[in-house]
Amino acid sequence: MSSYFVHRLLALIPTLFFSSIIVFVSVRLIPGDTIDLMLAQNDISANQVTREDLIRALGLDVPLLEQYGRWVGRILFHFDLGNSLWTQQSVTALISDRLPATLQLGIMSLIASLLISIPIGVISAVRQDTLADYLGRSVAILALAVPVFWFGTMVIVLPATWWGVPPTMSYVDFVSDPLLSIRQMLLPSIVLGTQLAGITMRMTRTMVLETLGQDYVRTAWAKGLDETTVIVRHVLKNALLPVITIIGLQVPIMLGGAVIVERVFDISGMGQLLLESVSQRDYPVVTGIFLLTGFGVLMINLFVDLSYAVLDPKIRQG
Repeated sequence: MSSYFVHRLLALIPTLFFSSIIVFVSVRLIPGDTIDLMLAQNDISANQVTREDLIRALGLDVPLLEQYGRWVGRILFHFDLGNSLWTQQSVTALISDRLPATLQLGIMSLIASLLISIPIGVISAVRQDTLADYLGRSVAILALAVPVFWFGTMVIVLPATWWGVPPTMSYVDFVSDPLLSIRQMLLPSIVLGTQLAGITMRMTRTMVLETLGQDYVRTAWAKGLDETTVIVRHVLKNALLPVITIIGLQVPIMLGGAVIVERVFDISGMGQLLLESVSQRDYPVVTGIFLLTGFGVLMINLFVDLSYAVLDPKIRQG
């Protein structure tokens, strides 16, 4: 088990290296130019001297390969993601200020997704071809079909229109007031979690149905065990392996959805920061967010792989 963990951890190094190259280059392929935006915003005449001075001051006068080397060197030796081209603030500090809101939204959305999808998927499988099954499958299809931005907008507009109760749009830090922070993030989390729950419902139902047909489950029924014991002890533990894989693969989808949800609910998280940075072509901030996000996705997938050993003794023994 320990050797498997070490091998998987070492495999992250080349993945992160190639990811950093892709992120660094692709961000600079975004149409538009930072210098032009700065000159236009500050109402400065775009003459050659002013433009060259600004390029030199921002460190954009060196070849792209050298820029990448400097960026990677600062990360490896100083754990520094650079400074914003617009504000000269540390990218690490900017992300640190916005990360808690996005992290809280992601965790609460994942919890909401599991609380919605696992019970509905199990009930739909156990009560196959009944009204409960049809309702469960309909909910799953609806969750997959409804766009998250439309659902979020309706959640805001309809209560405000019908009952005059608009949701609280300001974000309160979890450390400052945990209960108020959870209450304010509950609605955005349900919106994002519902979108994530659709495919998990379908996978849970499929795997539970397959597991219910196994010999050891029929043996458990033959022993006279009650339904709850059979489902919890014999079915779920074996049916959840593919479901956990799906949850791990949904993390990038969750991060993409967080950008939209943060915009709709006006949450000052990394999604809002990313949109602002892309519009300003603030390359260090965009690359820093993408690199940190990629690292987080890789670590979550590593955790998912390691969780197989807990659920499957064959993997643990191997």
